[in-house]
Amino acid sequence: MEPNPTEARPALTDEQWHRLSAYGVADHLPAGTWIFRAGDEVADMILVESGRVAIVRPSTADDNEAVVARYGPREFTGELNLLTRQSAYLSARTTEASAVLRVGTDAFRTLMDRDPELSDIVLRALIARRRDLRDGQAARSLEIVGHDASAAALALRTYAGRLQLPHTWNDIDTPTGSALARAVSASAGDLPLVITPGAVLRRATPLLLADHLGLSYRPRSGEEVDLVVIGAGPAGLAAGVYGASEGLRTLVLDSVAAGGQAASSSRIENYLGFTSGISGNDLTAAAAVQAQKFGARIASPCEVAELHSEPGQVRVVLTDRTTICAGAAVIATGARYRALPLQRWAQFEGAGIYYAATEIEARACGERPVAVVGGANSAGQAALYLAARGSQVTLIVRGPDLRAGMSAYLADRILADPGITVRTGTQVTALHGDDHLEAVTLSGPFPDAGPQECAGLFCFIGATPATAWLEGLATDDHGFLRTDAQLDDGDLGAQWATLGRRPLPFETSRPRVFAAGDVRAGSMKRVAAAVGEGASAVSSVHTALAAIVA
Repeated sequence: MEPNPTEARPALTDEQWHRLSAYGVADHLPAGTWIFRAGDEVADMILVESGRVAIVRPSTADDNEAVVARYGPREFTGELNLLTRQSAYLSARTTEASAVLRVGTDAFRTLMDRDPELSDIVLRALIARRRDLRDGQAARSLEIVGHDASAAALALRTYAGRLQLPHTWNDIDTPTGSALARAVSASAGDLPLVITPGAVLRRATPLLLADHLGLSYRPRSGEEVDLVVIGAGPAGLAAGVYGASEGLRTLVLDSVAAGGQAASSSRIENYLGFTSGISGNDLTAAAAVQAQKFGARIASPCEVAELHSEPGQVRVVLTDRTTICAGAAVIATGARYRALPLQRWAQFEGAGIYYAATEIEARACGERPVAVVGGANSAGQAALYLAARGSQVTLIVRGPDLRAGMSAYLADRILADPGITVRTGTQVTALHGDDHLEAVTLSGPFPDAGPQECAGLFCFIGATPATAWLEGLATDDHGFLRTDAQLDDGDLGAQWATLGRRPLPFETSRPRVFAAGDVRAGSMKRVAAAVGEGASAVSSVHTALAAIVA
């Protein structure tokens, strides 16, 4: 019995199937033929003309092989890895003699570029399938094992969550987690672990996982780049979308993962068009897919060490000394929340001190008391989210008035929420705990009751621009990059005299190097404003590149 058509399994008309088939190369396969296997660097999109193809999750450390999907005539395989070029983590084989058409990576890219109707149908199917895979048996294809209070494990979980990778988290202190560790002969010193069908990654990091999955930056033979975007928050992703959609060969790099600071927001309610709000991670994940739909390449974690503006090109040097040459660059590295100057702060980061309030951090805290530090919207959204998850929340605001730095609608909700206690004129003065934060001491205009229980301290105070790696670019007194009209003649070097022009909108003190979003001096520090700046910067990129050609 054939499954009913759904977004994940669209029913194509005769004419649509004929157009789609034109992108494939015919192949006839006996029953039981492996079309691709987990671990293969690239998996083609397979169009099934006749026969059956099963998508299989290989055996795991503690479980047998599982079939996660079956495709029959006039159906196609694939999910978002066709866009991201992630290595295959599932396998495909024929279950009977089959006639198929293989759509390779170049042909798939051509399909997405040239046929808007088919590309929309395919893209919706790929997104729906990734969602289904994350909630089904495919999530067992990537097992993360570690301590719930481990900063290293949190980094892995955050990376997998930001990229929406199908995966399963296993605390080592649970029967399942300990069984997985025993199955691969892992010791406590090997944690955190990542177990995939093809490898066991010990003392795993996001970079090690990205390398294994093919998601880190790897130079491709003959690849040319028009625009390199450094930072994949809202501004960087907008630059990626507009650059790629307007024909620029666009590469987006991020030192952590796509999403930036916005991805740490549990809910954004004042972004245009989302009347019921949207989580920062959902918003930026959709933007990343949109950029890749248009052909932008996104690589993370990928840290940039140097940036040089030279006649006719911009040169980017990564921390591993890989060099990327492009026509222009957009710096969208954003800003990071500040830490409090307290003893043992660094020790508890990721082990009770967090700079994001998402499901991962909330789950680590359970329903125990938590504290949120900050008086702006990000802190307010975090407090409401954590209270809704069952925690008793103390919102700690250094200033005397909650409404001074927070939108009125948020302040009203917080003051009306019985699960949130607001402490204005208050500061955290001490941290307590062994391997994990257990309590905090507060000082303020209320009787000192000593340390209060705190399973998680969520810090959303101020912002430090991520510009320490840059040299020679003009900044304001706080380190934010100055651009266009903010620059005076003393900021501009000899290259500008040769060009015979002043900086374009969003252009920094170096030619063809632009800045957008929170990293730019004078920016509004809002998601919508960052998106607008990233898109607008690309307009100036086109002007600068056209001048080189002329």
